[in-house]
Amino acid sequence: MNKNEVYQFLDQKQIWHEITEHPAVYNMEQLEQVTLPYPGCDAKNLFVRDDKRRNYYLITVKGDKRVNLKDFRRKQGTKPLTFASPEELGEILGLIPGAVTPLGLLNDTACRVQFYIDRDFWQAPGLIGVHPNDNTATVWLKADDLVALLRGHGNAVQAVDLD
Repeated sequence: MNKNEVYQFLDQKQIWHEITEHPAVYNMEQLEQVTLPYPGCDAKNLFVRDDKRRNYYLITVKGDKRVNLKDFRRKQGTKPLTFASPEELGEILGLIPGAVTPLGLLNDTACRVQFYIDRDFWQAPGLIGVHPNDNTATVWLKADDLVALLRGHGNAVQAVDLD
C-alpha cells in the first residue's frame, strides 16, 4: 500500500485518523523540525531480525525513547538481534529506510513480522503518529485502533513496557 491507499484503507475501515503532511523526514532529528499537532505521540520504529534471519520484529516506541536491543532480547526471549537490511525492509514491508512504520505491516502478506508496541502510547491522549508508508506525512491514530487493525491483518502484536 502506498500513502493514498493507506488513507483509503483507513477510511474504508472507518478508523479515526488525522493527517499531517510535511517534508520528507528520515530520522527523529529531522522530525523535530516539523510542527506536529500531538507532540510526544510520534513514534520511532525499529525493524530488526534475529541472527538466523528467521524472525523479524518491528519495535515501536515514543520518539524520545531509546531501545536497548540486548535488553529487549532478554525480556522477550529472542535470539540475538540486528537491524534488518534495506533489502529485507523493501521485500517484507515494501518500505524504504526512513519510512519504517507499523502500517507497513499491511504489506506483510505472509505476516512474518511480530509487532511490539510500547505501552506508553496508551497514556493520554492515547494517540500514535506514524508514517502512512511514506515519510512525507504522519498519520495520527488511536493506539487501540492501530493494534486492532494489525491484529486483524494477522500479525502478532504485543503491547510491552519498553524502557
